[in-house]
Amino acid sequence: MAALRIAQDELGWLSTELMDFVANYLCMAPVAVYEVASFYNMYEMHPVGKYKITVCTNLSCTLMGAEGIAEHMKKKLGIDFGETTGDGRFTLKEGECMGACGEGPLFLVNNKRMCGSLSPEKVDQILAELE
Repeated sequence: MAALRIAQDELGWLSTELMDFVANYLCMAPVAVYEVASFYNMYEMHPVGKYKITVCTNLSCTLMGAEGIAEHMKKKLGIDFGETTGDGRFTLKEGECMGACGEGPLFLVNNKRMCGSLSPEKVDQILAELE
């Protein structure tokens, strides 16, 4: 898993060639690497934007306003879940529990930066920082 994370950090997503390289480097069957990469939602099998934003839409975050935050982001960015802005800067994803229910609603930026206790104003501020 760590090798896939490092590889994805380098390219931004996991191409078949990159997963084959990881498999060869680790002396594993390529199918074993494909299984891991396709199972976990932190790995991208297709190109994504410079900033991949994964909004938690699990029950706790939903009860704390995640639907409103997601709708605000969709409107602000002009995209839906699973889409990338035309300039390639942002990809919006829907995610499951991120283990920080007390901070909901929240999202992850590039699987590394967690932003919690979101409001539309806070979302706008974070997006402005990323631009």
